[in-house]
Amino acid sequence: MKPKALKPCKQIHGLMLTHHIDTNVLSLSSKLIGAYACCEDLTSARLLFRQTPNPNVFAFNWMILTLTFSGFHEEAIGYFSLFRKSRTNSACPNEYTFPVILKASVGLLDVELGKQVHGLIHKTGFEEDLSVCNALIDMYGKCQDIHHAREVFDKMSERDVASWTTMICRYADTGNIEESVVLFETMMSQGVKPNDFTWNAIIAAHARNGDCSNAFELFSRMSKEGLVPDLATCNAMISGFVQSQRAIEALDLFRDMLISGFIKPNQVTLTGLLPACGMIGSIRTGKEIHCFIYRTNLDINVFIASALIDMYSKCGSIENARYIFNTTPNKNTASWNAMIGCYGKNGMVDSAIELFEKMKTEKVEPNEVTLTTILCACSHGGLVEKGLEIFTSMGSLYGVEPNNEHCSCLVDLLCRHGRMDEACGIVKRVELATDSIVGAFLNGCKIHERRDLAREMREWLRTEMKKGGDFVTLSNIYARDGEWEGVEEVREVMKGKRVYKEPGFSTI
Repeated sequence: MKPKALKPCKQIHGLMLTHHIDTNVLSLSSKLIGAYACCEDLTSARLLFRQTPNPNVFAFNWMILTLTFSGFHEEAIGYFSLFRKSRTNSACPNEYTFPVILKASVGLLDVELGKQVHGLIHKTGFEEDLSVCNALIDMYGKCQDIHHAREVFDKMSERDVASWTTMICRYADTGNIEESVVLFETMMSQGVKPNDFTWNAIIAAHARNGDCSNAFELFSRMSKEGLVPDLATCNAMISGFVQSQRAIEALDLFRDMLISGFIKPNQVTLTGLLPACGMIGSIRTGKEIHCFIYRTNLDINVFIASALIDMYSKCGSIENARYIFNTTPNKNTASWNAMIGCYGKNGMVDSAIELFEKMKTEKVEPNEVTLTTILCACSHGGLVEKGLEIFTSMGSLYGVEPNNEHCSCLVDLLCRHGRMDEACGIVKRVELATDSIVGAFLNGCKIHERRDLAREMREWLRTEMKKGGDFVTLSNIYARDGEWEGVEEVREVMKGKRVYKEPGFSTI
């Protein structure tokens, strides 16, 4: 039944009233409650429910279901509590009640409520029911209690494809790709055939984790199975390719989507794809995508607008970037950041500063990215005093504490203009001096022939180094300058102090 069935539903109800039909006979009142709830007329359903002396399980289930899927989770739980207090044989929770009330627990992200429902499931003997167990796995997983989700999964005497898919999805959601892959392969080895939801979940998990090679391999396997990936999976694949600097593959996948005709791109697709055009500097491809947006009547929201500005900026088309910015009705911080960055990257520093000031007058709050962007613009334009002014007022005016990127920009700005002593002071104030910060400073020392400060910095690094990563930073600096004796010396110091750098690892 759909909302369009509401009119005939009311006509039948009216007929019953005018003919004085007893609605308590054959549970007609409970069936009417279910009909109104199904038609999404919650006002009539609530009113009729209050007038019904002994609503049965059908009426309770429909009220709980409709309220849950309409977002009224607390009210759904209220009806469930009333349900439990009912003492009639016709009003006891059943296998259809529990999966829905577990969804209400998820809606409130209340794992404690979910555990109480789990206890009731155990008492009422529904712990072996497949749909109930699947709902429990989903509830625990979405409430970030993956341990209990796996416990329910492992105790199941019977599992269907939904059981496996739910557990795989919940592992993927928590970033445990390795375990989701193990379950995926175990599922197939036990003769359970993955459906399109399973494939999409495992592929999207790899793509979001930046593992595009394995994601694409699974993508190909899915196609061979005759299944079509969904839009969310394609979006995750495109975004993953772009984040991995694999622009051509992202664009190829987008073309395949269009050729197949099965998947229609949306705003998320295009927001993720447009940076690929900037990576390869192809304004022609960027304009083709821009035209596609107009042809398909897609709404240019602030995310697409920001992506278009950034794309045109990286392709050197300031006019197009400015046009998009000026015609975007509801600009957010990202839109302003993209346009300020566009001016900065293309040497229009005065325009970047002017736009930054305009942003503040229009009550748009600058964030960390805004300040990094404007400091970079000051660095490229040689605006030392303006850069220092912005840097020193970050906390007081904008509530943003300087991070490594901000410090790196300022060090670069000072070094470009020979203010090496000030740059040295900034580096020493940074909590964790990265390769980029120290490297920018030492490069400035080389340009301005300040070997004294370079030696001072290296000695300071030696005394301040506490973690393995600090030693690696210094070692990298020596290696970059070809000072291999310095590299060896740092390694010997590490051995002597028994300091070790934890090796990087992959989830594959």
